[in-house]
Amino acid sequence: MPRLNPPIQAFLDELIDQADERGLQVVAYHHGELVVDAFAGVADINTGAPVDADTLFPVFSVTKALAATAIHLLAERGQLDYDATVASYWPEFAVNGKEGITVRQILGHTAGLYKMPDDLDHTKLASWDYMVNALAKETPAYTPGEQQIYHAMTYGWLTGELIRRIDGRAFPQFLEEEIKAPLGIEAMYCSIPDEVERRIAWLEEDNPGSPDNLGNGSVPGWLRPLHVWMNRDDARRACIPASSGIMNARSIARHFAALLPGGVDGVSLLPKSRIATATERQWPTTAPENSLNFGLGFALGSEDSAIGPHGFGHGGYGGSQAFADPDAGLAFALCKNRFNDQGNTRKVIDKVRELIAS
Repeated sequence: MPRLNPPIQAFLDELIDQADERGLQVVAYHHGELVVDAFAGVADINTGAPVDADTLFPVFSVTKALAATAIHLLAERGQLDYDATVASYWPEFAVNGKEGITVRQILGHTAGLYKMPDDLDHTKLASWDYMVNALAKETPAYTPGEQQIYHAMTYGWLTGELIRRIDGRAFPQFLEEEIKAPLGIEAMYCSIPDEVERRIAWLEEDNPGSPDNLGNGSVPGWLRPLHVWMNRDDARRACIPASSGIMNARSIARHFAALLPGGVDGVSLLPKSRIATATERQWPTTAPENSLNFGLGFALGSEDSAIGPHGFGHGGYGGSQAFADPDAGLAFALCKNRFNDQGNTRKVIDKVRELIAS
């Protein structure tokens, strides 16, 4: 048993007993050693099935971190230049003011392509070809580079199509062969196979937001509430490398452990020098006071953040969280299926940090 399991297990059980959460998984590595592997609660309120280590959770924007890792793998191999234009890899993209948009701007959320195309429905959303063709025809909402507005969903098709154009493999295959296989991971999907559907946790939400609570068209109102969308069969089978990832905490924590110095079990996905580049903060050329705290695809930490001042990773809608903190040698992942604003994700992270420091 990982050495920190008993106190973390007790903490998770308490959250469940207090009815603050329905089901949770928490996994942490410390300097490459698995120190937490705990789970609690109910995976599916409809059947009463309990959460176990193999339960799969939709993790929404945590998926963006996997797409970022894939992009940086291509850069490390010399196949991609962050400052090259997207159109140099994807010629059809070079229309309607997008000719000069760079890979860096896509990763740093400054490309001006955060708005979803008009007239979508569930069928179109689940079609890779439809979505990338539609985005290739879009016009940026502002001069690329000038502003930084979170590309909540479009980031997935933009990065995923870059990977496909450069490497030739679709994102699920690249994920399988370049991230999962080296790390011995099974439970990490961006488009599930039929046989794992029975393992997926059923999502709930205490206070669903308004139809478009981002207010800028980056998430269509008809998709909300998002927990309902990701309970749908077609959403679970869609490949959206910004938001449709389905995995367990073991897999995503292991991925982040492999991004820390020394890696995990002899496997390092990227060298320290590449991580340093990937975690350089990206700024818009105007209104820096409105900027987001993002590197090249990874959300960055700060002095008062849960992930640490030099941490990098990504949170997901509803409270899932995964990150690497090089200062602490910590890789962490939390998956959950009841979305609320209780602040429990931060409480669990703080508890893990307290224990590894003791």
